[in-house]
Amino acid sequence: MMILNSIFRLMLSVLATLILFLPASAGDNKKLPYLDQLPPLIDRELFFDDPEMDMARISPDGEHIAFRQEYEGTMNIWIRGIEEAFEDARPLTDDARPIRGFFWSRDSSRILYVQDMDGDENFNLYAVDPREKPKDDADVPQARALTDYKGVQTRIVARPKEELEYVIAAINSRDPALHDLYRIHVPSGEKEMIFKNTHNITSWTLDDSGQLRFASRETPDGGTEILKLEQGELKQVYRVDFGESARIVHLPRDNDRVYLVTNKGDADLTRLVLFDPASGEKELVEKDPEGEVDFGGAIFSRVTDELMATYYAGDKERVYFHDNEFQKDYERIRAVLPEGEINFRSRTQDEDMWIISVSRDIDPGSVYLYDRDSGEVELLYRSRPDLPIQYLASMEPIRYEARDGMEIPAYLTLPRGVEPKNLALVVLPHGGPWIRDTWGYDARVQFLANRGYAVLQPNFRGSSGYGKKFLNAGNQEWGTGYMQHDITDGVKHLIDKGLADPERIGIYGASYGGFAALAGLAFTPELYSAGVSKVGPSNIISLIESVPEYWKPVLKSFKLRVGDPDDPEDRNRLKEQSPLFSADEIKAPLLVAQGANDPRVPKQESDQIVAALRDREQVVQYLVAPDEGHGFARRENRLAFFVELERFLASFLGGRGQTDVSTQVARRLADIIYDQDRLD
Repeated sequence: MMILNSIFRLMLSVLATLILFLPASAGDNKKLPYLDQLPPLIDRELFFDDPEMDMARISPDGEHIAFRQEYEGTMNIWIRGIEEAFEDARPLTDDARPIRGFFWSRDSSRILYVQDMDGDENFNLYAVDPREKPKDDADVPQARALTDYKGVQTRIVARPKEELEYVIAAINSRDPALHDLYRIHVPSGEKEMIFKNTHNITSWTLDDSGQLRFASRETPDGGTEILKLEQGELKQVYRVDFGESARIVHLPRDNDRVYLVTNKGDADLTRLVLFDPASGEKELVEKDPEGEVDFGGAIFSRVTDELMATYYAGDKERVYFHDNEFQKDYERIRAVLPEGEINFRSRTQDEDMWIISVSRDIDPGSVYLYDRDSGEVELLYRSRPDLPIQYLASMEPIRYEARDGMEIPAYLTLPRGVEPKNLALVVLPHGGPWIRDTWGYDARVQFLANRGYAVLQPNFRGSSGYGKKFLNAGNQEWGTGYMQHDITDGVKHLIDKGLADPERIGIYGASYGGFAALAGLAFTPELYSAGVSKVGPSNIISLIESVPEYWKPVLKSFKLRVGDPDDPEDRNRLKEQSPLFSADEIKAPLLVAQGANDPRVPKQESDQIVAALRDREQVVQYLVAPDEGHGFARRENRLAFFVELERFLASFLGGRGQTDVSTQVARRLADIIYDQDRLD
């Protein structure tokens, strides 16, 4: 049988470009009637291939710009001088797995990044010296491992502004559940433990000299307490109950007070305050002037240490200025940049030069260098210059009423050029679930709209950003509760308006969004014609019982928000809320995608729902990438998934699809299709 399966997969890889990827395989009667009204079909690789370049960061001394770009087919780190062209840039790393982020050391001597093994999230820290010449026949200098562990996770905590050669990291090598704090000397790699974490600490706040000042942890009842380190002892200075939040966002240099974001007590929305740890007194700095959303974030000057601006994620981002000079800079930049939201990404230590980006719903963005002295704004690159943004669709904020009267914020994107009537709809619930969707460019949304689907992104209760009442209304409401009802009610709202065709509704999500997709098919089977779950849990009980060790310090609040399998009453409810135990109710075709090394949602979560559906002879397609974790980082895996997603939705919802696919991607798709015998 194994030999036959190997032959079958080989045949798939050879024949894939001929037969596997034809869209609308269910027949012409399934095709949407308005396909000829859509703008030109955009190549899927323009959405999901690696960008031309991204993540530009200027060195603190202003001499270099580092960025990501493909090297031998994988996104790696490159560098160019500030006066050089991108054509003269050179690679600094040759990692076989995409490097997903990096940063400069404070002294500009090295670039640091973390990397795991095939998505297992056990990150090690690496440093590369741009001044070092490659050895022998190598094209890049040798990256040095500052941590070199197996089964251990390194988290970057701080880069002290007054200890330029050091980085502070939290490492769980002593106890898998707890991260100890280390000072690492970047040039030599020497490590020194500066705090042994026997206190269930989950976050740390250090001053400019790299000294630990504050830490926070979860209390036994699921709240949060902030502790101040005094003479080697931790003393509680602030506490909030479960369902409230508090976090330090900035330590002023010459002030005993700290900037704190909190919604303790009667406050629903988080706000920025100055907090005195000695007296416990708070002074309000700012809350949302429009009273709509939680505090978003703040920009502080590296030179003066003053608060320059605050921002909020309303329907779209709103910025408020606290410094006249920064406001002048912003307005000068705004006057010469294209339409979109401005993001200040990195800056030199003297703040004379800034890397900024601008993007919007129909534009993935451009990156610029701003010279504060001259006022010049120089275009560095466009991340996807070949994407024809004139054919993309607008994302509009909407509101609808849930069944109990609560107002639900959402975003709706309609396919361009088509009358908003009787459209095929794909619901796209976000992951988390304690995050939220925001306005802006989303490749998945634009891809789906270009294929002919309206896209609904509901910020169902339990989403963050809209105050603690809205967030806490999602507690214990997974699956059969109001978190799912809000998604269902959004679909029915669009059906009632005549916008969505009730016979062509799909649901697709990743992580918690994948759970919501499974729950939609299991608990409202009459509503959906197709579902897609990517790294989505199917059984809440087994999900909670398999959390990584380093999640255990915050497990109490997780159980309070979701449920406690050790409590018999909760366990019964969690079973009822889990799609796995209602698999016999699923009637719509299902596509499942999973990373084999996912530490957050183990492969078992996908295996068990796929097995249950195959036992019932339901239509289910299963993709498993052996070299991925919680999501698909590698180019071939990512493209293979969207090839299959496109084919799947075209088959069951009637949208259009691209018939061609590269041989490399076709072979990869054939490799990751998980057949019945491999599942058994």
